[in-house]
Amino acid sequence: MYGYLNRIRSSRVLEKECQRNIELMWLLKRLVPDHNTIANFRKDNTKPIAKVFRATVKMASHFELIGGTLVAGDSTKLRAQNSKKNNFNPAKIERHIAYIDARLEEYALALSKQDGDTNNKKVITKKISKHRLQKQKYIAYQNTIDSTGVTQISTSDPDSRQIMTRNNISEVAYTVQTIVDARHNIPIDFKVTNQNDSKAMGGMLRRTKTILRTNNFTALFDKGYHTGSEFNAAHQLGIKTLVAIPSIGRASQARTQTTTPNTLPIARKTTPTHVHREIS
Repeated sequence: MYGYLNRIRSSRVLEKECQRNIELMWLLKRLVPDHNTIANFRKDNTKPIAKVFRATVKMASHFELIGGTLVAGDSTKLRAQNSKKNNFNPAKIERHIAYIDARLEEYALALSKQDGDTNNKKVITKKISKHRLQKQKYIAYQNTIDSTGVTQISTSDPDSRQIMTRNNISEVAYTVQTIVDARHNIPIDFKVTNQNDSKAMGGMLRRTKTILRTNNFTALFDKGYHTGSEFNAAHQLGIKTLVAIPSIGRASQARTQTTTPNTLPIARKTTPTHVHREIS
């Protein structure tokens, strides 16, 4: 709890703080847990930690710290412990297999040209065996994708996915969806996913309705949630929802043309108006 309140996520940093931070020394009575102990506690107690969060929200509601009339939803991306190199999708797997097949053909041709050089034959044969093993690995990944229906495989952090984070930059990460009440800016719900925001609004509104026990509230979301199916979900739930309309790209902006005698057409760009779409 101390780490979350003070924006300290790293278990190693928390271990260090236990040795030098007077507040933590007092709080823990000079106990200094190892960073592995801290990390394992988080990993092994995800459900109890979620229950503590729910109990905290109920307590805040009991003391009228939650208004329940205006909420806002947003997300943040948390980078996973999985590099892009260890994340695979069907297109990437296909490229790897094609590369290996090309290399195997080269090695087979080189092997056929070796007459009596035993050492070179051994080196080439070893490379062929290595590439065949790699090909089997990628085929296994593809079989897993075909059998499970997933779109990606992450080998180090299996639940993580490569998703867009900002400015067309992708990372292997998780998305944490959060709902915050407007009265005192208290978070009332969160959900860790491995998907982008486009399909998240309906589910978060449904969860918020359950927590607040009413649909008589207004929800605000940014343009990343601007999806027709999610508008429909909000409408079905009977929740008034305001979502920012995505701005029109420069290349797609509407143009109006005006012509005058003996002049060429002049293109005039129209500036998109940033408004909100309301569903009630």
